[in-house]
Amino acid sequence: MKKIIYGESNFRKVKINSDYLYIDKTLFIEKLENLNESFLVFLRPRRFGKSLFLSTLQYYYDENSAHEFNKIFADTYIGENPTPLKSSYRILFLEFSGIEVEKGLDFVYDRFGYKVKLKITSYLKEYNYPKEKIKEIEEINDPADIIGKFFEIAQNDKIYLLIDEYDQFANAILAYSMDDFLKIVGKGGFVRSFYEVLKSATQTGTLQKMFITGVTPITLDSLSSGFNIVSNISYHEEFNEMAGFTQEEVEYSLDNSIFLKCDIDYKDELLEKIKLWYNGYLFNMNAKNRVYNSTMVNYFISQFDYKRCQMPTKMLDSNVASDYKAIMKLFNIGDTEKNYKILEQLIKTDSITGIIKDRYDLNRDFTEDDFITLIYSMGFITIKDEAFGEVLNFQIPNYVIKILYFNYFAIEIEKRNSLSIQSSITQILISLARGDIELFKNQLNEVVKTLSNRDLMGFDEKYFQVITLSLLSFSSSFYFIDSQPEKDNKYPDILLIGRDEKVPNNYLFELKWVKNRDNYDTKKKEGIEQVKGYLKLDKIKSIPKLKAYLVIGSKDGVKFILVQD
Repeated sequence: MKKIIYGESNFRKVKINSDYLYIDKTLFIEKLENLNESFLVFLRPRRFGKSLFLSTLQYYYDENSAHEFNKIFADTYIGENPTPLKSSYRILFLEFSGIEVEKGLDFVYDRFGYKVKLKITSYLKEYNYPKEKIKEIEEINDPADIIGKFFEIAQNDKIYLLIDEYDQFANAILAYSMDDFLKIVGKGGFVRSFYEVLKSATQTGTLQKMFITGVTPITLDSLSSGFNIVSNISYHEEFNEMAGFTQEEVEYSLDNSIFLKCDIDYKDELLEKIKLWYNGYLFNMNAKNRVYNSTMVNYFISQFDYKRCQMPTKMLDSNVASDYKAIMKLFNIGDTEKNYKILEQLIKTDSITGIIKDRYDLNRDFTEDDFITLIYSMGFITIKDEAFGEVLNFQIPNYVIKILYFNYFAIEIEKRNSLSIQSSITQILISLARGDIELFKNQLNEVVKTLSNRDLMGFDEKYFQVITLSLLSFSSSFYFIDSQPEKDNKYPDILLIGRDEKVPNNYLFELKWVKNRDNYDTKKKEGIEQVKGYLKLDKIKSIPKLKAYLVIGSKDGVKFILVQD
């Protein structure tokens, strides 16, 4: 079985070493070259394979890689259909990940300059510039001055500039402080000054092509006229699948890995599980295919238990989860309460309606559509379908993101109401798995009584469900959590299905909220009948070791009524 590309973003290494299972994306090099634009930005959520594609461009266009072009690009579309510009540029490759913004703007300034200087000196060495030219660069510290001096030195070169993760540190600053963000990207800021030099270099002809990757358009939008030369192709129909995997590409990967090693009789079920966890993204309303997060799919394949032919214990790499949780800090931009309500609605209904904005203006009020555009570009929602005109319906793309949302809400609930949830969560999950609901009931009871007393007017059955799911979201290492799954056109509120056979108990919860005590008996009778109805369904009956509860909530707390043990 070939190696899985996980955590590897060097295209030459992947292709020279034919042991890697590579999904060919080189057709898009031809598509990019056929555009009338030379300066491009391509945005995708974290861990979508952007860095590997950038490396592909590097080796395709680098004049220093021409001697091994056939070897590197063997068995690829572009290797068999080369374009006129192959191997015709000198490549300057910049990347801005790993800058620790917590240490202050002076530190960020120094690290930004260090990264620019490091890559430029590497360029000058790679293309055999005299040592005195390298020394000239080494003696400069300001990022704009460094890049300006570089273009003076390399003025006769044909340069293709590649920038990876252009906005990672800027997004992190924005999450901490809007003022600090505007200081570095506004007029006179060191980031803006740096990009103004790039713009000047495109006008002199030294910088002939540029390809930039990142997550959100906020930084580029904020640079405004200082850097208005790039064309954002992120949401163009023809580039919908340039990063990430299509269904066909996922199936190809599985056929050459898991299904090659394991004689699995539940292939369709496995494909559905992967689709549930990782699929769902659409970056243009008219695009044909939704795409998977490729890094998450490759993680699944690499962590699959090939000895027992079983799914991995963890469906999400903790590093990937950490990346997404870090960028969730951007939820605090603008009016945090309005943002929270948007997210709350999204979790309640799994849908929200809005417009993808073309541009941000952070000097004005951050609108609801601004926030929708932000979480769309971050990958926390994706296009569901068209509402009317430019107005679109959005949805949570997959189970990974849904779990992250629920984790976020649980943490927010804890923080906003001085509750202690996470400290006891492990014991709650262990007791649940063993069939004892007492700890979970006590925790849910505490949260509901606290929240309902503070916000009783807005507390309804949907909100009760959000709270319950938020607390259960931490159980994703033990259970698959299904919220209102369709089972023969009937919908139990929550199903907890064990991740493997070692989990001794599965659960069905039907939730009811009682505002008026006089309605308690009616709600109880109605709920019990619903649960009994679910238990008669073939898809529910097939779930082993299933405990079924009616959970009734009110401002006085919660009651768990066992319907099936």
